[in-house]
Amino acid sequence: MATTLFDLSGKVAVVTGAGANGGIGHAIAVGLAQHGADVAVSDIDEEGVRMTVAEIEALGRRADGILCDISSPQQVEAAFAAVDQSFGRVDILVNVPYAFPSRVHPDELTLDAWHKTLAVSLTGYFLCAQQAIRRMLAQGGGCILNIGSIAGASALGRGNFPYSVAKAGVNQMTKELAVEYAGQGIRVNAILPAQVLTPSFKRAVLGDPRFSEKLTQRLLVGIPLNRLLEPEEFVGPAVFLCSGAAGAVTGVLLPVDGGNLALNAGGNHIWPVD
Repeated sequence: MATTLFDLSGKVAVVTGAGANGGIGHAIAVGLAQHGADVAVSDIDEEGVRMTVAEIEALGRRADGILCDISSPQQVEAAFAAVDQSFGRVDILVNVPYAFPSRVHPDELTLDAWHKTLAVSLTGYFLCAQQAIRRMLAQGGGCILNIGSIAGASALGRGNFPYSVAKAGVNQMTKELAVEYAGQGIRVNAILPAQVLTPSFKRAVLGDPRFSEKLTQRLLVGIPLNRLLEPEEFVGPAVFLCSGAAGAVTGVLLPVDGGNLALNAGGNHIWPVD
């Protein structure tokens, strides 16, 4: 039992945002392949898609690269049609991408920035889930894993407004879909990361002179593990939720956050010094 509990052999996974120039999506796509899955690698980054496909093929698994902007219904439909042609089924869908506008106060946020954030970070997840569910219903089951965020469970401030609202929607979408399709053998769960050292986070946040080193120290105050997270730390939770080991797990919002959501807003993991 121990050798097969997390075995994904014979499964086909679609991972969006899986380009090698990214973070969590790339790590999960490779991790699923390491546990036996064949993977359709989707992203808007053509070179990143090629790199991830090559990594998966080097593991001896099948992989197909698909360029897709998940905010476009037409591109999502075409992407899943391509999966049909290449693999003939969809057992696992992992929704990862997000859009994050320039940080401004909510009263300064443009409607275009609001729409773009929700189009990728929420509507795109629904579009992909809808396509996957149609196929999973026809084949008798499957599982969906959404990448949510602690930002969807509690307010972060600091210009996160549209992103946080979108991630709150992802969290609720996860629970609604889980309840809606549990009787048809489709499980739907979400992982809620804290701050992860992805290339985009390093560039857009840690590289922002408005935040600098002070932000890192402020973030660590809220993470009992006292460090930021690495993309590879999401592979284990993802494999678990997508495998038979989680056969009775659906509708779960699993924090992978170093203890962030367990910490009271007025609490601190640093002991006072006399």
